Amino acid sequence: MTQPTANRQIARAAGTVMFAIVLGQIAGLIRGILVARAFGASPELDAFFAANRVSETLFLLVAGGALGSAFIPTFTGLLAKDEKDSAWKLASSIANAVTVTLTLLAVLIAIFAPQVVRFALAPGLAANPELFSLTVALLRIQLISAVLFGLGGLIVGILNAHQIFLVPALTPALYQLGIIFGAVFLAPSMGVYGLAWGVVIGAAFYLFAQLPSLLKLVNAHWSLGTYSFSLGLYNPAVRQVFLLMGPRLLGVAVVQLNFWVNTWLASQMMPGSVSGLYYGFSLMLMAQAAIAQSVAIAAMPTFSAQHALGKMDEMRSSLASSLRGVILLALPASIGLMILREPIIALLYQRGEFDERSAQIVSWALLWYAAGLLGHSIMEVLTRAFYARQDTKTPVIIGTIAMLLNVVFSIAFSRWFASIGWMPHGGLALANSLATALEAAVLFVMMRKRLNGIEGRHILRGAISALIAAAGMTLALVGLLNYGKALSVWMLVPAAVTLGGAAYFGILFILRAPELSYIMNGVMRRMKR
Repeated sequence: MTQPTANRQIARAAGTVMFAIVLGQIAGLIRGILVARAFGASPELDAFFAANRVSETLFLLVAGGALGSAFIPTFTGLLAKDEKDSAWKLASSIANAVTVTLTLLAVLIAIFAPQVVRFALAPGLAANPELFSLTVALLRIQLISAVLFGLGGLIVGILNAHQIFLVPALTPALYQLGIIFGAVFLAPSMGVYGLAWGVVIGAAFYLFAQLPSLLKLVNAHWSLGTYSFSLGLYNPAVRQVFLLMGPRLLGVAVVQLNFWVNTWLASQMMPGSVSGLYYGFSLMLMAQAAIAQSVAIAAMPTFSAQHALGKMDEMRSSLASSLRGVILLALPASIGLMILREPIIALLYQRGEFDERSAQIVSWALLWYAAGLLGHSIMEVLTRAFYARQDTKTPVIIGTIAMLLNVVFSIAFSRWFASIGWMPHGGLALANSLATALEAAVLFVMMRKRLNGIEGRHILRGAISALIAAAGMTLALVGLLNYGKALSVWMLVPAAVTLGGAAYFGILFILRAPELSYIMNGVMRRMKR
């Protein structure tokens, strides 16, 4: 595969994934609006989000980021070398291991759920007997989703390794539909328990929607007798996945520890702080997913194949192009969310039980989370590049240090915010943004050394263009907010997004950013077709 072809393949796949992720984010927004209208930023919703943290941690530890970072490079490497039988035997063994491990862990945590909530997750909620019992019950219900997500996450890796991106990228939207079903049809009679069962229903959608695509691959490539009920512990490829998972598992554990610390601290702050952090972080992640995850998901199989075939020059060029594109999109999104946070929150959520106080709690968290969007986006691409090189140790070591700093920052910033009269949960969001920015900077330096350069001048030229365009966009948005105070949020937000986008991309056009030419040429080709 030539370098221009590889870059075009990444760009096409990224466009496909971005389209699907945007649909998922729209579904997530609808879910958030419905949940906010029904529950606001209430203690009951704090209990739901706290309980959801446990099942999410299980999934990410066993079958999410940890497995994906280890399985995809190994699986893709075998496919690139035309060792298809070995690749599918690997998938068989890992599927068995994921199912057994997640089931056992879910049962164990369900048994000790009261102790988990009281001592590790949310002592502030445990102080209220009713909220404590509610959190324990919600936790046990949502543990079912961890097993379903685990198998679904493995299938995502198999499909992505075969350059199949659309269906896996659409499944998060189906997960959101499950929660929407819970909020609309179950919550009126079951209360917040309806949301918990909606999580389980959404996880089932996430898994079963991918099975038809998987079965097509199985029929085409999986020979009879390849699948077995063995864990494959003597299979070198399986051992390699487990070895690669080890460091990444530690890294994911440290990241999740940070989220647990935030939940632990926020549960002892003003009511609604846990929900405020969740909504603020989710809105930042919506932008990060559409921008960075789409590029990273599409690029990782290409990076892995380039590394497996020893094409380091091509990998260097692909990584530089991916980083430059991410910077051009993440920078304006970060600034736009920070400037427009209050009208955006009011437009999306302020209705029903979600009152002005709830809007202030969420917009305050969003301000500080949005400041870290660029760091989160750069880190997303760089970590995938390390995993593609089958190096899980370096990003894990750096990430572990960054997340330990995050814990220190969280305690220090929340106390500082409280001392100056600011809502302390904003300090938790700022800590996350600062630690992530430091992590992204160190990862960039380390990858530059590993690849003997990442075409730094090319990336810098793109970053300078983005900064100039973002400055113009900022002036346009600030002017609109000052002169458009009388406008309703239904008019203000669309006008601001249109004006900001026009200013930003207009300046990039004047600066002749090549990425705009790629986009316009791609659109013209599709129109001709």
